[in-house]
Amino acid sequence: MGVTWDELVLTTLKFLPNLIAAMVILAAGVWAAAWLGKLLRRWLERRGTEKSLVALFSQTTHWGVIGLAASMALQQVGFNITAFLTGVGILGFTVGFALQDVSKNLMAGILLLLQQPFDLGDAIQVNDFAGTVEEISLRATVIRTFDGRVVYLPNADVYTSAIVNFSRAEKRRIEVQVGVAYGTDLAHAKTVAETALQKSVPGLKDDPAPLAVFHTFNDASVDMTLYFWVDPAAVSLWEAKDAAVQAIHTAFAQEGIEIPYPIHTVLLENTTPQA
Repeated sequence: MGVTWDELVLTTLKFLPNLIAAMVILAAGVWAAAWLGKLLRRWLERRGTEKSLVALFSQTTHWGVIGLAASMALQQVGFNITAFLTGVGILGFTVGFALQDVSKNLMAGILLLLQQPFDLGDAIQVNDFAGTVEEISLRATVIRTFDGRVVYLPNADVYTSAIVNFSRAEKRRIEVQVGVAYGTDLAHAKTVAETALQKSVPGLKDDPAPLAVFHTFNDASVDMTLYFWVDPAAVSLWEAKDAAVQAIHTAFAQEGIEIPYPIHTVLLENTTPQA
């Protein structure tokens, strides 16, 4: 038996309020999603949050609100949203298991952006790789090593490894070794070396002051190590060490302090047979 026109009109009229309500809910959800997304973006930008994290949170909020509104609208028209969400959950679990490495890198990237153990331009070391941070994405952290290589480090590896951030250190210690000849006034040599550092090394920190320590009797010299601290924001470690070596060499030459080198004496025995 077919459906009559009157029954069709009656069914439509009964369904129409729910349809209108669903459309209103969906429209309100789209408006609220856009408003909340922009509001969250502005708030995060004022706090100086990383751009990629701002985009992630604002987009997640935007589409989350739309998804919630869509589910409420579907319920209004009699759609079984519970069964649908169950199916989506099973599918999501399957896909997540298949892409667990991608998921780990994504979550680690979010945590790195939230905790900010380093920023763009920071000099860091992760495992055997040391260099300058060039990019922080949700999948990988990109660093340029000090010898010019570009390394893509998976965020999961970065997050679970020890991170050394050289740029956030207020001061860095440098060591320079030098030897002086036996017979040298060691106290005078120490004073000359420490004074040379104080006068010539850029970015040198006064506290603690440079310190020279004698520690080894070598074949041709008495060796000492000079310890001094520099401000890494003012000078690179290479520049500071170069300035220190030159300053010590010049100061020792002016004071007549010899920096010896090993001398090998070869004894030739006369083995000419006698007549």
